[in-house]
Amino acid sequence: MTTQARKQKDRSRAEHHFFNPQGAQVKTRDEAFAAPAQLEVSAQAVATACKLTLHNGQVTFEMEVKYNPNTYPHVVIGGQITAGICGAPWDITGGHIGDTLRLDAKRAGQGSCASTITIVGQYQNPPAYRGTYGFEGATSSFRHTTRYEC
Repeated sequence: MTTQARKQKDRSRAEHHFFNPQGAQVKTRDEAFAAPAQLEVSAQAVATACKLTLHNGQVTFEMEVKYNPNTYPHVVIGGQITAGICGAPWDITGGHIGDTLRLDAKRAGQGSCASTITIVGQYQNPPAYRGTYGFEGATSSFRHTTRYEC
């Protein structure tokens, strides 16, 4: 090995840095790949949001859904139905997104409409869910197609 090759090899070792999943520089490779339980992870680090638009002939619901991308089916952890349904906004309280869709929400706005809604559907291509929704515990009162816009 030439002297120049040895210098380059030594220099490349000195320039190696390790980073943890949060982007902070750490001293060792073990720290970089430490289990998430050993690291402080905020709720935002395990949540992402997507937009869904539910269409039912005359009605369109605009939704922003927050879910955990590290699970499958993705566990819904919150969000809102912001428009298109009486008494909007509605707070999304739970559900899942995967091969099937389920969203549970309760009315946060004013109005004399139902207090809860449940939306269910089956995945189809292009990315959308075809299914039904209902109020006050029912899930099959109205048909819909919900477009996935993440």
